[in-house]
Amino acid sequence: MNIDSGTGTPRFQSLRVYKSTLILAYQSFGVVYGDLSISPIYVYKSTFSGRLQLHEDDDEIFGVLSLVFWTLTLIPLLKYIIFVLGADDNGEGGTFALYSLLCRHAKVGLLNSPYTAYEQTSNCDTENFPGETNTSALIKEFFEKHRSSRIILFLAVLLGTSMVIGDGVLTPTMSVLSAVSGVQTKVPNLHENYTVFIACIVIVGLFSLQHYGTHRVGFLFAPVLIAWLVCISAVGIYNIILWNPHVFRALSPYYIYNFFKVTGKDGWSSLGGIVLCITGAEAMFADLGHFSKLSLRMAFTGVVYPCLILAYMGEAAYLSKHKADLQRSFYKAIPECIFWPVFIIATLATVVGSQAIISATFSIISQCRSLKCFPCVKIIHKSSEIHGQVYIPEVNWCLMVLCLAVTVGFKDTEHIGNAYGLAVITVMFVTTCLMFLVITTIWKRTTLAALSFVAVFGSVELLYFSSCLVKIHRGGWLPLLISLIVLSMMCIWHYGTSKKQDFELQNKVCLDQLLSLSPSLGIVRVPGIGLVCSNVSSGVPPMFAHFVTNFPAFHQILIFVSMQSLMVPKVPPHEQFMISRIGPPEYRLFQCVVRYGYKDDRESYKFENRLIVRVAEFLQHEGLKDNNVRELVEARESGVVYMIGHTCVVARRPSPLMKKVAIDFVYGFLRRNFRRPAVTLGIPHEALIEVGMVYHV
Repeated sequence: MNIDSGTGTPRFQSLRVYKSTLILAYQSFGVVYGDLSISPIYVYKSTFSGRLQLHEDDDEIFGVLSLVFWTLTLIPLLKYIIFVLGADDNGEGGTFALYSLLCRHAKVGLLNSPYTAYEQTSNCDTENFPGETNTSALIKEFFEKHRSSRIILFLAVLLGTSMVIGDGVLTPTMSVLSAVSGVQTKVPNLHENYTVFIACIVIVGLFSLQHYGTHRVGFLFAPVLIAWLVCISAVGIYNIILWNPHVFRALSPYYIYNFFKVTGKDGWSSLGGIVLCITGAEAMFADLGHFSKLSLRMAFTGVVYPCLILAYMGEAAYLSKHKADLQRSFYKAIPECIFWPVFIIATLATVVGSQAIISATFSIISQCRSLKCFPCVKIIHKSSEIHGQVYIPEVNWCLMVLCLAVTVGFKDTEHIGNAYGLAVITVMFVTTCLMFLVITTIWKRTTLAALSFVAVFGSVELLYFSSCLVKIHRGGWLPLLISLIVLSMMCIWHYGTSKKQDFELQNKVCLDQLLSLSPSLGIVRVPGIGLVCSNVSSGVPPMFAHFVTNFPAFHQILIFVSMQSLMVPKVPPHEQFMISRIGPPEYRLFQCVVRYGYKDDRESYKFENRLIVRVAEFLQHEGLKDNNVRELVEARESGVVYMIGHTCVVARRPSPLMKKVAIDFVYGFLRRNFRRPAVTLGIPHEALIEVGMVYHV
């Protein structure tokens, strides 16, 4: 008899991995699949809210069901589960992950400037990609030669990101209002203002819970979603058996052809409602860093996908016999005896679905801020194990106000659905375009393979996009307006920040030149440690030279700290701090480059303690352990002071008008009204020295 007696045996390890995967698959229900799972509440209602009408035969109903089935099969199942999940960036997913992957392997990014390093880290670029092909070489050469192509790619990534942020406004509004409006099924005379009021209360409660973090309320999410999926699939089976067992015939793609043949332009216009069946599909990729590919694939193919198909089939079967119940078909199809329990679960499920996109919005804005594409905001990390679980107070309350404004302003899910569909499909099409570059330049596949991917999935998405685009005047303008505002803000912030840092690089001072002036300036050294924080990785930042010129004294030990964002998800802790000495040992001057990935937690540890420990380790490696380390300890006891520039960035007088507007008004407004870097870094006020300067860029 073969008995495994150790925990290190292959059998035990495989069981442990299997158990871990099952746990992750279970947790993914509450984090990833909420938005996708609550779509049956409003898909049929939104699809038939326009000019598309039902006739005596079932051509329209079966056609819509066939479209829903094949859309769910093509986009979430084939595109995301099979292909896109494989394009992870060291375990991380999402639009920025694809962009990060391309920037490192193909150098197609705009962020590869002197102040943003691309040095390799030990946890990156471990994939064994095939050798260079003619296609990949041509694409890389094209992006390297044409800066305009890199600008377009960067704007496309920011567009997808801004649309996801727009989803953070539309998802809670659409899902909560659709769920709450179900009460009118039992109380038909209830005025819509009451349902709007109830929806507003639910939305306020949802955003008020965000500061607790998903790690505290997350244990409720998965059971609620599983209960929801069980309910809608069971109700679906019940309706199929009771009303129309022949509804299975609609799975044939023939009914799609017949649908467009019968409905024509009205059928094409209704695609804006059908696309809502795949809302939340992008979350499967965006939240990859919290789970694993296998766990997400198990949860979707084993539970989510079949349950959704049964739910849509059951509602279609009910509609085929109750065409008059079109605008209330989801709730009308629920048996009377279980209506209220399902209604309660539906309301809870919309909260869970909304939570997923809100958390994703927090995570995306955190990534944008790390890559200097978003103003400084307070980011609170709610989990020491899952770095993506962050809470941003300013963004949370802004989202709540916008959700309430949309709920009260529109009141009707038809117009919200038009806006929602446009935001969803835009993000998906951006991902498809980025995947073309990944397939050709990173996976080194043939151009035919990449074009086939774009042709199959991109054509479907463009068809839906065209239908959503013609509804701009009926609510579709909302995501465009939100994304335009967010996109403009991110572009101007990135532009202003890059100009500010270019000024610092061009006006940095050589340390030898500064020290040569020390006798004439009368520079003295005072006890303690001074940390001069800037974006200059070599030399002296202009604000420090300005300070010393006007106040000729600095600390006994001086460390120039430069924080750099890398286009990688995470940098290993032992590679985050790069220490070097400036000048001879008696100067006691050091340079520290702190490297962060866009998923790294910048505030969960004591930065000051880690920095001083790394300097002590550097001194030990130099063989100067006793005296120098003792000096470091004594200086630490005397106090640590942070020096940060408090700059005013203005455009030069001969600058074009657009540049003056962008720098002097918009960028200046954002710098004044968002958090200052010292507050974002959590620097104690009593240990802060701010040096005022004017940068003419």
